[in-house]
Amino acid sequence: MGADDQAGGREVGAGPLTPDGRIVGVLPDVPAIDKVFDYSVPPSMDPDVRPGTLVRVSLHGRRVGGWVLGPPAHALASDLAPNSGGRRLLPLAKVTGWGPPEDVIALAEWAAWRWAGRRASLLGTASPPFAVRGLPPAGPSAGRAEGAARIVRIPPAGDVFGYVLEAARSGPALILYPSAVEAANAVRRLRAEGVAVASHPRDWAQARAGGVSVVGARAAAWAPMPAIAAVVVVDGHDEGYQEERAPTWHARDVAIERARRAGVPCTVLSPCPDLAMTAAVPTVVVPSRSEERAGWPVLDVVDRRADDPRTGLFSERFASALRHHERVVCVLNRKGRARLLACAACGELARCERCASALSLVDDGLACSACGATRPPICLACGATKMKSLRLGVTRVREELEALAGRPVGEVTAETGELPTAPILVGTEAVLHRAPKADLVAFLDFDQELLAPRYRAAEQALALLARAGRLVGGRHDGGRVLVQTRLPKHEVLDAALHGDPGRLHGPEAERRKLLRFPPFAALALVSGPSAPELIERIEGIEALGPDDGRWLLRAPSSKALADALAAAGRPAGRLRIEVDPLRL
Repeated sequence: MGADDQAGGREVGAGPLTPDGRIVGVLPDVPAIDKVFDYSVPPSMDPDVRPGTLVRVSLHGRRVGGWVLGPPAHALASDLAPNSGGRRLLPLAKVTGWGPPEDVIALAEWAAWRWAGRRASLLGTASPPFAVRGLPPAGPSAGRAEGAARIVRIPPAGDVFGYVLEAARSGPALILYPSAVEAANAVRRLRAEGVAVASHPRDWAQARAGGVSVVGARAAAWAPMPAIAAVVVVDGHDEGYQEERAPTWHARDVAIERARRAGVPCTVLSPCPDLAMTAAVPTVVVPSRSEERAGWPVLDVVDRRADDPRTGLFSERFASALRHHERVVCVLNRKGRARLLACAACGELARCERCASALSLVDDGLACSACGATRPPICLACGATKMKSLRLGVTRVREELEALAGRPVGEVTAETGELPTAPILVGTEAVLHRAPKADLVAFLDFDQELLAPRYRAAEQALALLARAGRLVGGRHDGGRVLVQTRLPKHEVLDAALHGDPGRLHGPEAERRKLLRFPPFAALALVSGPSAPELIERIEGIEALGPDDGRWLLRAPSSKALADALAAAGRPAGRLRIEVDPLRL
């Protein structure tokens, strides 16, 4: 069917209709189309068609899937589409099964505006992974408490499950974990406590029927729940909650908005809330100083500024700790070979005096990749002018550790299948998510995290220390976290040492405000062949670039950014809009 067969956003045709049929709007599951088309509902399908129903329709001569979004049920199929030239609407071809409820459809509309994306992408996440033609019996109905969002700053060794169990017992609760493994463990524990719970997405139909709590990872923020009593987000700071594909929606923010719309309490748990969280949810519940400090691990900071670089990655204190602990986890981010500069005289790292990021040698001077500042190659600590290059990361670290410890060492990365059974594990930060427990967690070169060329590097580094604390336990559990660094007085280490993540917020907020980074501004990365056309349309906000084919949009707030992108419209062609980029 050609363009002449469309009118006012409606797909029309000449199929036979009964005069009492309904008209419904259908959003096709086609990435390039974000438009609702009108179709008639054959009487035989009428009882199964409601907002959110998954259907098959004819569009431009081919059969595609889609979602029923409306319009009102009293509209009659005998009504002709405006400007249709007397031609009648095409009927629905097939009812596939149940889809997301109306409140989730409305939430997807909001998220499409907030993250400048297509509704079809979001509704696809909210739909079942298989056809659901019928629902099981609903669970018992329960009351609903009113409340607002809050952040609970719970230390790494704190009882997270206690909050989850309390919410699930209060009524149908939506509970999010940053990983599917953690969500599955929570489902098992809740069922052992006698709580009716659905595991998302496997138990999608039970969740849609209602009366049960729903537990899942990122996509569970879109779980189909007819009624919600409470929302809990575990480890709300975790990057696993942000979708990497565009639209780059964040499950924590979706959950907070969903709770607000439902008028129910939302509890975000985190040992180290980031600035974006506290800006969105100002109410932060902080435990007593003694309780929070006890919930963080003992931190051993190894100052390597005076060490000879030829000694390699392993300090004497690390070697000693390796021999005195049975289960050891070593973390070394080896994705590529990062290069840092250090003073040849005193060993201090070359850092930007403006934003504290790492400096690199450019044209016989030092340059900051974060803020663009430059200066002569002079050490700010001792005034020396000779710099030495430090290459971080080694390909044979596992073999070297095995020789040093005299015990088997297993390697763990994101691509590792079954977890090695060796008493010592080494790998990227993925090992912190895979290892169940440890007596010692050692960060072999923590400066890679502290000085990573990302504006959230400090928060991400503290999150790694908090994750390590989960493996070794609190101060009274006997576990320890060892950090090898040339920045022993960094705010991140100070916060972890005192078990007080609030110590990082002040200095970090000052840097962000100076550089106009979130939460003091809203950012979006735009790339793709159609990006130049979008940039030409953008009005009212700052557009920087291009840099390697990408533009950076900066606005005073998320609302201003979303409004500007919505007003500009989406040009034809390939385009990627990454709102709130985490790794900038």
